[in-house]
Amino acid sequence: MAEMARESDVSGGGVDIDRLEGEILGAIDGVSAMDALEQIRVAELGKKGRITALTKSLGALDPEARREAGQRYNVLKQAVAHAIATKKETLESVALDAQLLDETVDVTLPIRPEIMGRLHPVSQVTEELIAIFGEMGFRVAEGPDVEDDFNNFSALNIPPEHPARQMQDTFYLQAEKSNMPLVLRTHTSPVQIRTMMSGPPPYRIIAPGRTYRCDYDLTHTPMFHQVEGLLIDRRTHMGHLKGCLTDFVRTFFERDDIPVRFRPSYFPFTEPSAEMDIGCRRTADELIIGEGDDWLEILGCGMVHPNVLRAVGVDPEVWQGFAFGMGIDRIAMLKYGIPDLRTFFEGDLRWSGNYGFGAIDVPTTYGGLSR
Repeated sequence: MAEMARESDVSGGGVDIDRLEGEILGAIDGVSAMDALEQIRVAELGKKGRITALTKSLGALDPEARREAGQRYNVLKQAVAHAIATKKETLESVALDAQLLDETVDVTLPIRPEIMGRLHPVSQVTEELIAIFGEMGFRVAEGPDVEDDFNNFSALNIPPEHPARQMQDTFYLQAEKSNMPLVLRTHTSPVQIRTMMSGPPPYRIIAPGRTYRCDYDLTHTPMFHQVEGLLIDRRTHMGHLKGCLTDFVRTFFERDDIPVRFRPSYFPFTEPSAEMDIGCRRTADELIIGEGDDWLEILGCGMVHPNVLRAVGVDPEVWQGFAFGMGIDRIAMLKYGIPDLRTFFEGDLRWSGNYGFGAIDVPTTYGGLSR
């Protein structure tokens, strides 16, 4: 009787554990599909599985036999679970390899020209602007597209009754700051305000970025791109502004003989203010920059208004400077002969193929700005 009890304990309550483990592990090793592996898992470890049933039968054994059989069942359960997990990982790896092999792309095939990516003219012209003004010592500054009333209007000497604040011109948001609604910035001038409030002068920056206004036609879109410049120091005057912008347009359009003129104008944030024109010739089919007797307005500029300096804590009795701004999309249209601003945002690959730039067309003032 004692010999029979020991045999029963070794085999796990009348079950040959070693034979059962070998049978299950062999079945696991032989499967080649995930669904077959799942069937084995359910048959052995599921609620009605064989190993689960063995565990439930422990209550019928005496305490000593139950303890030994329980240990054997637990080792069996862990071995089977580990084997299933290992086999699952192997099958997943094989399936992934097969998928990758089936979906292989031959990268040696020639690129289809109709799907080859090109740099957008706005991206290219922005890099051209950065290259030109970078040579003059300007650094690039950035700011958020969503602005508060102070940065977008008040600090720029734009009074509450100014037309630019009207609902038909500005995108107002429901969110507020200091009891005033936030806006999608109508120009990149708030970047100038943020720059001047971030530290003491001098300042020499350009601020390219997206801006937003309620407008849509051949030459206006609700979202467009602007670049604005700011220079503040102790001795800057209008002559420096004119020289800086004259050098800019001649470098940008790559013609040393472009005539320029500055006409008096009005902007709330500059005094005196001016608009810059460049010489051109218009025909029925084209606009030629740099020759002819006609003029084309290109940008607005002026000396920074003392009220703007006071708003950001800069003493206008000590510091002065100039600011300017222009539309990146518009000067891109002029330089590269693009007739309709709306096509900039339509995502047509044919348009990109015609007006876009290659990835290696990096503009520099010494190597050439455009293709």
